[in-house]
Amino acid sequence: MAVTPGLEHTRKAIGWAARDTSGFLSPFNFTRRETGEKDVAIKVLYSGICHTDLHNAKSEWGPSFYPLVPGHEIAGEVIEVGSKVEKLKVGDKVGVGCMVLSCRSCKSCDENLENYCPKMILTYGAKYVDGSITQGGYSDLVVVDEHFVISIPDGLPLEAAAPLLCAGITVYSPLIYFGLDKPDTHVGVVGLGGVGHMAVKFAKAFGAKVTVISTSPNKRKEAIEHLGADSFVVSREEDQMQAVKGTLDGIIDTVSAVHPLLPLLDLLKSHGKLVIVGVPDKPLELPIFPLLARKGVTGSSIGGIKETQEMMDFAVKHDIKPDIEIIPIDYVNKAMERLVKADVKYRFVIDIGNTLKSSS
Repeated sequence: MAVTPGLEHTRKAIGWAARDTSGFLSPFNFTRRETGEKDVAIKVLYSGICHTDLHNAKSEWGPSFYPLVPGHEIAGEVIEVGSKVEKLKVGDKVGVGCMVLSCRSCKSCDENLENYCPKMILTYGAKYVDGSITQGGYSDLVVVDEHFVISIPDGLPLEAAAPLLCAGITVYSPLIYFGLDKPDTHVGVVGLGGVGHMAVKFAKAFGAKVTVISTSPNKRKEAIEHLGADSFVVSREEDQMQAVKGTLDGIIDTVSAVHPLLPLLDLLKSHGKLVIVGVPDKPLELPIFPLLARKGVTGSSIGGIKETQEMMDFAVKHDIKPDIEIIPIDYVNKAMERLVKADVKYRFVIDIGNTLKSSS
């Protein structure tokens, strides 16, 4: 267990933080930096709950810095801008996703891929350039460099925008990059949770044929009738998997639990890609023979700032919104318990603005 260094800023903030590997969250008074010349201060109104928040709260991906305020699906309103801020003004509706800084000078940053910058700094649980530890959106206030702030267009409610900043861009980016955004493509989506249901919605908006692959037969009706998938396959049913063998151009694998890859690779056409966006806590076994048919296994992690803004604008144009359950902040520990059981359709969003007592 790591303890946050004692650097104190001057701006009071309040959030809910985990103090140890139990992951239990409770009220936490802390400080934010003052608004710098290129910074934007944002009143947080909504914060989505990502499975990553649970992993980090419990140090399941390695030691976390405690106290830890999770949250990287942040939606709110600009309340102050620095003297050199150019693209935003007080009152703008904005969002902050999984990162708050990068070097801005490496090849990845030059190509608008700040998410792959070696010096990228995460929204929470990471050491910032001033030596402090970043804290996330389960709080009343964030202060962020304007480059890493996303404009939320009119017509998209803030509570719906929040999950797009992680779950949305996590699937939008690989669909675009791997050419799965064409009407003549057949896309598989593995797992129908917070990320998976967004993969279905974006792929359908691109005009692709979508097949959902799940271990749960009871999700068939939801996948087809509500989310608009074209077909549904139960991965434990060999005859169903056999019927889809060799038909998919690509698969977006959103599952964060250990699972076999061979049955999924068999579903791909030659030159098809299995794109892993879920993060199991143990290594997956990769069989080699299916790869000799020019099938590939790759991964993807969120997206750059330019692409995230494009995703947000695309979502508004095509009326893509996540299915959410809005909760008060004092329900957050119960929500985490339910998240472990996949007992949510499909994303919890905390109503920060109405249920978290402000520090101001």
